[in-house]
Amino acid sequence: MQTSTATIPSIVAGRVIRDRAALNALFVIAASGLIAIAAQIAINVPLSPVPLTLQPLAVLFVGAALGARRGAAAAALYLFEGIIGLPVFAQAHGGAFWLVGATGGYLMSYPLAAWVAGWFSERGWGSTTVRAIAGMLAALAVVYAGGWSWLAILAGPRAAFTMGIVPFVVADVVKIAIASAMLPYAQRITARLS
Repeated sequence: MQTSTATIPSIVAGRVIRDRAALNALFVIAASGLIAIAAQIAINVPLSPVPLTLQPLAVLFVGAALGARRGAAAAALYLFEGIIGLPVFAQAHGGAFWLVGATGGYLMSYPLAAWVAGWFSERGWGSTTVRAIAGMLAALAVVYAGGWSWLAILAGPRAAFTMGIVPFVVADVVKIAIASAMLPYAQRITARLS
């Protein structure tokens, strides 16, 4: 009799842990899907090998809404999906080859950028729009650093800045403003479901 009573807390704890793990996995999978969908909204930029996409918006939003670990896991899952050939990269591309192309530095920066956005969010930076924007700008700097550094290897530092940063700054600031405005709602939903 005592044996079954003593194991009830461990059964309940085990079930809670399994349910939380399943929920976290669901969040990560859904978030990687959101990043993949955002990648398909792409516009070619004249004189740049990098298209304008909604990927940075999705990566930063996912990181800030889900937190550092789940956000980074979602971005890493997105990369894995693309590497194995699923058409999740911009303009329905897939395959490891895209990681050595012009957009490779941006793609490889996404897990760290999502982690940075989540790190700031977990410390209360998502509580106001201004603080959320500041945290997301720090995460966007990670994306720019990754993209610029890889393009600099391929085309030189000045060309990388001209092709890979300048055409995107205004659009990315607008994307961050949109993500920051949506963030409190996403955080409430995530907290309610967690």
